[in-house]
Amino acid sequence: MESLCIRVPKKAGEEVRRKLIELGAINSDLKIRSGDGFLLIPVIKQVEGYDIEKGDFEVLEKQKPPEEILGFAPAYEQIGDIAIIDRYEPDAKRIADALMQQNRIRTVLQAETSVSGEYRTRELTVLAGEGKTETIYRENGYRYLLDVARVYFTPRLATERLRVANQVRDGDTVVDMFAGVGPFSILIAKKFPSARVIAIDKNPDAIHYLRENVKLNKVRNIEIREGDAREEIKGLSDADHVIMNLPHSVFEFLEDALRIVKKGGIIHFYAIAHEDDLFEGILKKIEETAGRLDLQIVPLNKRVVRPYAPYQYNICIDFQVV
Repeated sequence: MESLCIRVPKKAGEEVRRKLIELGAINSDLKIRSGDGFLLIPVIKQVEGYDIEKGDFEVLEKQKPPEEILGFAPAYEQIGDIAIIDRYEPDAKRIADALMQQNRIRTVLQAETSVSGEYRTRELTVLAGEGKTETIYRENGYRYLLDVARVYFTPRLATERLRVANQVRDGDTVVDMFAGVGPFSILIAKKFPSARVIAIDKNPDAIHYLRENVKLNKVRNIEIREGDAREEIKGLSDADHVIMNLPHSVFEFLEDALRIVKKGGIIHFYAIAHEDDLFEGILKKIEETAGRLDLQIVPLNKRVVRPYAPYQYNICIDFQVV
């Protein structure tokens, strides 16, 4: 089938392919051609910065969705063009083969461990595809470059990130204590260009990608700090919002967060809770910590964010300091 296309050197092919996908310009119904050190990538429109030519391409067979191939809906996370299957999935290889039949997925990984360690990472093994771990993920209109083997990231918090961002106002000071590659911070900074956003993380790889994502999304109102959040927030005060997305050890940092939030300010507190006591036990501990500083809290919102493990849930409590 004849189509418009772009000719690029093979070495630049993957980078250009990703860019064309982001621009909505690639013709995903046709197969990319290769030869003589070049790739011919079919496109559906003119793309600024590239010369357009015409070529003949093989039409890709219509994809069957994974659930049709497998006979059940597989559980996995997709981050950019990488799929990650849970470590407890016994049928992981068969699922990986089905996922590789989807044009949008280039690599399938399986988690070998839970998220752990100082830098909140997990061990991953390659089940199928190119074996790469770096990708570009798109969420709420913004792009995030990340390496899933070097930083922790989940797309399952996309709605949660937007919910928190919608509580911010222009001119607010927002402290993101565990910013990772920046999905909370960048979203807030772009929505509210007069806000002051302070993004902190201890993982040097996360800080590297955070800096890249600030440039990628042309953000100008984020201050990046690398190090332990307890040290990096010293000297701050009167924060309107403090985001504490470190569910497994968040209580270690609560007293420090309470010291920097203004009266009337809001802390977005993420934790892991058992289904038998989702909120009350955690609220009691928050109130006890606040009481030691002669502060009081008013819960504004209590919500289950997502299942985490059998009988356990990732929850969020938004509370105001008064």
